[in-house]
Amino acid sequence: MKLSQFKFNFNEKLLATHPTPNRDESRLMVVHRTTGKIEHKVFKDVIDYFDDGDVLVLNNTKVFPARLYGNKEKTGAKIEVFLLRELNAESKLWDVLVDPARKIRIGNKLYFGDDDMLVAEVIDNTTSRGRTLRFLFDGTSEEFRAVIEQLGQTPLPKYIKRKAETADKERYQTVYASKPGAVAAPTAGLHFTDSLLKTLEAQGVSQQHVTLHVGLGTFRPVEAEDIRHHLMHSERCHLSAETAAVLNQRDPTKRQICVGTTCCRVVETAANEAGVVIPGDYDTNIFIYPGYRFKYVDALLTNFHLPGSTLLMLVSAFGGYDLIREAYAKAIEKKFHFFSYGDAMLIL
Repeated sequence: MKLSQFKFNFNEKLLATHPTPNRDESRLMVVHRTTGKIEHKVFKDVIDYFDDGDVLVLNNTKVFPARLYGNKEKTGAKIEVFLLRELNAESKLWDVLVDPARKIRIGNKLYFGDDDMLVAEVIDNTTSRGRTLRFLFDGTSEEFRAVIEQLGQTPLPKYIKRKAETADKERYQTVYASKPGAVAAPTAGLHFTDSLLKTLEAQGVSQQHVTLHVGLGTFRPVEAEDIRHHLMHSERCHLSAETAAVLNQRDPTKRQICVGTTCCRVVETAANEAGVVIPGDYDTNIFIYPGYRFKYVDALLTNFHLPGSTLLMLVSAFGGYDLIREAYAKAIEKKFHFFSYGDAMLIL
């Protein structure tokens, strides 16, 4: 398929820059693949579509405050550092993006916080904006993480054109987040509340966790017109033996619902051609677009995604290109909110 087939006219007024006051009161579009029926609900109504014996798969990754602001030595120039990935915990080596990159060279030192609470040295160039930093910090990994929590800001996506606010630290995070490592939230899960999850548990809906640490690659645009030529980013993920055991006991009369494209990618990476889920740690660069044969997932909860994005391509593969195209047209007509803090879609 062609990239142009996944483009659509989008009014930026529909971009959600803030979350709804209550997580479970965002809007919900329910799309039925078999009949083509499209329903308009409130997210808390999701409990009406799940039943005893269904399995809900959730990504328990936790967003950490990955955006730091500091100053360059001598000149005092203001520098933004975006922490991407820890390379070595003992040496405090990190893969980062810097802005403005032209000012940051190997050997430069960067200072963060009052009284230079944290200092980093640039030791390598990786890409035009990429650098490897060594943080000059003598404390433990736990103490280092505490400093990052104090100095860092919530890494809202660049298309939300405002600075992170205090409330974002809680709201740009799922209520079940427990494994720090993501620089972007698994946004489909942002709609769940503790009470809603407890209600689902009381209904007999099993809740199983996987981990995929969402990276900035999730926002990387597809540039090739023939989407098969797109090089998908790789992300680290984990699926435990306990979770695999539950998933492999699937009842064909029950639903296996992945919350978000991240969970879908984990499960489809771990599943073999027979649909058996194999536990383990994976580096997944699976690229799912129309024509893909799903090996395990049979229901998907997701948000509304950017035009031309790999996320939209995955959703189109699962829901069917024409039906998802229709659903997005209705979402725009009905003024649904889009992207990270936007409304939700349940595809059955």
